[in-house]
Amino acid sequence: MDCKKEVEKRVAFIKDLLKKTGAKGIVFGNSGGKDCALVGILCKMACENTLSIMMPCQSKQNYGSDMEDAKKVCEKFNIDYKIIDLTEAKNQMVSAISGKSDISHSADVNIAPRLRMTTLYTIGQSMGYLVAGTGNKCEIFMGYFTKWGDGGSDFNVVSDLYVSEVYELLRYLEAPLNIIEKAPSAGLFEGQTDEKEMGVTYAQIEEYIKTGNGPDGIKEKIARANAITAHKRRMPLTYAEGLE
Repeated sequence: MDCKKEVEKRVAFIKDLLKKTGAKGIVFGNSGGKDCALVGILCKMACENTLSIMMPCQSKQNYGSDMEDAKKVCEKFNIDYKIIDLTEAKNQMVSAISGKSDISHSADVNIAPRLRMTTLYTIGQSMGYLVAGTGNKCEIFMGYFTKWGDGGSDFNVVSDLYVSEVYELLRYLEAPLNIIEKAPSAGLFEGQTDEKEMGVTYAQIEEYIKTGNGPDGIKEKIARANAITAHKRRMPLTYAEGLE
């Protein structure tokens, strides 16, 4: 990868988008992870009015290492940030629903990403800012994101990048080492990591997308994840489409 050229092209893309839309700036969710770090850095290079929002919600990891890492990126690259604690909002939502319907574990952990999306769009619309997405190519292929949660954004400048490429650009941009070295995690619950939850590694996903190859059992798991999450990668099915 020609990192210099890739950075220049992506920054130019963001600048052009801001010009075409007339947006006054960019807001993005900052979890302290690799993808949002890269998105934040690129957006700041393109637009002075880039705002990072840290949104801890129940998980101790959100309040500890995640927030510290998120702050380090903002401090190093001079990105403005705000901290909005969503724990009470989630508790109130769970309380309102639980008396009327059971809430499964997966539905419960997906409340936080959806609250974060709502928060970003509330701030974005109020300030005239675009919401930047942070999902990489491997996550999108696997459907490893929350529908109408972290999958919701106005644009995504890293969606075509494999995880290995995200790391390559972070090293080129001299992002804080801890962002690069720690295990990728959405921080949805204690001890959660991306690869453990998916049951495959990012390297295996990348190999499968590029070549269709992989260890027995792993290929099938990746293909199945991609197939059953197809609905996440498209707009809602309409009646007219269903008739085709």
